[in-house]
Amino acid sequence: MIRFLLVDALNLIRRVYAAQPGDDTPEKAEGAKISCKQSLRRALRESAPTHAVVVFEGREPSWRHLLFRDYKINHSPMPQPLADALPAYREAFAQIGVDSFEIAKVEADDVVGTLAVKIADAGGNAVILSTDKIYLQLLSDHVVVRDHFKPADLDRAYVAERFGVAPETFVDFLALAGDSTNSIGGVPGIGPKIAARLIDEFGALDAILAAAAHGVEHGSLTPKLRDKLQDHAEDARLAQSLVRLQTDLDLGVNLKAFRYVA
Repeated sequence: MIRFLLVDALNLIRRVYAAQPGDDTPEKAEGAKISCKQSLRRALRESAPTHAVVVFEGREPSWRHLLFRDYKINHSPMPQPLADALPAYREAFAQIGVDSFEIAKVEADDVVGTLAVKIADAGGNAVILSTDKIYLQLLSDHVVVRDHFKPADLDRAYVAERFGVAPETFVDFLALAGDSTNSIGGVPGIGPKIAARLIDEFGALDAILAAAAHGVEHGSLTPKLRDKLQDHAEDARLAQSLVRLQTDLDLGVNLKAFRYVA
């Protein structure tokens, strides 16, 4: 059976780089490269994959940037010494048998999402190595998200305990509560607890917005909250589009290309 390790490259690299002491220098980038290589080795030991790939961001703005100009506007720019060293990181990963992959104008999240779903549909298992909560929407019996730094597997029970929803409604949860990591606001005045309660009571974003539009007053849907949802329905739908991962991309590559031999 296929067991595929999907590494969110910049999530790993930037977390490791930030943990290195000192100012932004080539020496710091070199130290982080060594640590990243060690981290990947550990992930390979722990996951025991048949296939593995390190997925990088496409080097041009994605469709999300074109749809929403403030997308990721609060992200700190990559330190130049680290940016300059990225080719060396790819080489370091290749030295231990894991190739890197990217598609122009496509975010790593969507590449990982597409690979994970293709693998699951084929009856295999995917392990997504990342601390980015955006991947939690992909969780299933065949897809797990692994926080490499705890370390811990983030599963359905984790999502229920941490956010109060199921993976299937996590996109709608973020559409309501927003995703501050990527500068996506959601509906003003709706935080995680209210978003989770609304989803529990109505099931999904479309049902919540329909109830608000029809003047329903029920449970958590107070008149004040109903007005907010009416005023910001399009904001919620935009946020829903932005946080939903693409899972049907034509990657132009065969999964056999990422076979890993220990």
